[in-house]
Amino acid sequence: MNKITRIIPTLLAAVLFLTACSSVENLEDSAKLPKQKSVIQAMTITNDYFMAKWPDTGKPIVTNRERPSNIWTRGVYYEGLMAMYGITGDKKLLDYAISWGEAHQWGMRSGNRTRNADDQCCGQTYIALYQIDPKEERIANIKASIDAMVNSTKADDWNWIDALQMAMPVFAQLGVVYKDPKYFDKMYDIYMYTKTKHGDNGLYNTKEHLWWRDADFDPPYTEPNGKDCFWSRGNGWVVAALVRVLDIAGDQLKAQRPAHYEEYATVLKEMLAALIPIQRTDGYWNCSLHDPNNFGGKELSGTALFVYGMAWGVNNGLIDKKTYQPIALKAWNAMVENSIDENGHLGYVQGTGKEPKDGQPTTFESTPDFEDYGLGCFLLAGSEIYKLKK
Repeated sequence: MNKITRIIPTLLAAVLFLTACSSVENLEDSAKLPKQKSVIQAMTITNDYFMAKWPDTGKPIVTNRERPSNIWTRGVYYEGLMAMYGITGDKKLLDYAISWGEAHQWGMRSGNRTRNADDQCCGQTYIALYQIDPKEERIANIKASIDAMVNSTKADDWNWIDALQMAMPVFAQLGVVYKDPKYFDKMYDIYMYTKTKHGDNGLYNTKEHLWWRDADFDPPYTEPNGKDCFWSRGNGWVVAALVRVLDIAGDQLKAQRPAHYEEYATVLKEMLAALIPIQRTDGYWNCSLHDPNNFGGKELSGTALFVYGMAWGVNNGLIDKKTYQPIALKAWNAMVENSIDENGHLGYVQGTGKEPKDGQPTTFESTPDFEDYGLGCFLLAGSEIYKLKK
C-alpha cells in the first residue's frame, strides 16, 4: 500500500507523517543517511502515539488476561524511551518514565526476590533513573533481586534467549553503579550457561553464529525447509543484550574482566556478520531467519534490534562502517517508509511468542497483542541511527 494513500485528510497528521518519512529523500537510494531531524521526527510521531494511548503509566495491560504494566514488554519500551531521552533531553520523556516507576513503587511483578528475567527488565529503567537522581527507593528492589542471584550458586536461570536482553543489562548497570565486579561475574556465569549448556550443547550455534530460542528448537527440530529455526526477534534480543552490556560497562569490563569483554564483543560481531546475507531485499529481516517462506514478510521488531546492534557497532568502532552502515540504513529507511502510519502506529510488528508462527498475522494494519516492545525496539534503533556520521 502506497504511504500517500494511507494519509488521513487531516493537515496536521499529514504534515507529521510526511515529515517523519522524509528520512529517505531519494527512494532509489535505500542506504541514504537520514538527517538527524528526520530521525527524531520518526521517533516522536510513534512515541507520541503511544504516550497518548497510555497516559496512565500504571494502568494494567489487558490482552488475553490482565497484567501489570511493569512486565518485560513495557520494560523494553522504557529502554527505548530512555535512549530517546538521551539524544533529545526532552523532559516529558523523563517525567513519563519516572511516573511509571512511581506507579509501581519501583517494584517488580513478582516482588524483589524474583529471579525471572522478564520481571527484572523494568530494573534497567529504574537504575537509569537512579543514575540521574540517586533516590534509594529507585534501586533498592531491583538490587535486592539481583543480589539474591549473585549470592547463590544457581546459574541456569536464562533458559530462553530473550532473558539475556531482559536481565544482563541490569547486572551490568549494578556493576557500574556499585563499582563491584561480582555483578559482572554472575552475569557472565549465567550467560555462559545459556550459551554452552542449555539444550543439548548450549543455545548458541557456533557454526551458524545464531541462537536457538530455547531447547525446544535444538536439532533435530527444523523449519519446513529443513534448516535450523532461528527466530528473528529472539536473536535480536541477544544482539541488544550484548550491545547494552558493552555500552553500559564496556570500559569496566576491559579493565576488570577483559575475557568477558572479548566474549561479548566477539559473539556480537559474529552475529552481525551472519545477518548480512539473510537481509531481505526490502531492508527487513524475516521472522524465520533461515526459512523466508515460513511466515515470511516484513517484521519490525527483529529488524529494529538488528539495526540497533549494527548502528551501535559502527558508532563505537566495533564493526566496519563501510560494510554495515548501508545495511543498517537500508533497514531503518525501510521501517520509516513502510511501517509508520499517519497516526504513529507501527505496523509489521510480530506479536508475542517464541517462533515464527506465533503472534501472527504480521501486517501493516495488524496490531500485536502488546504494542510497547515493538516501539521500544524502534526507539533503540533510532537512538543509534541518529548518531551515525557521514
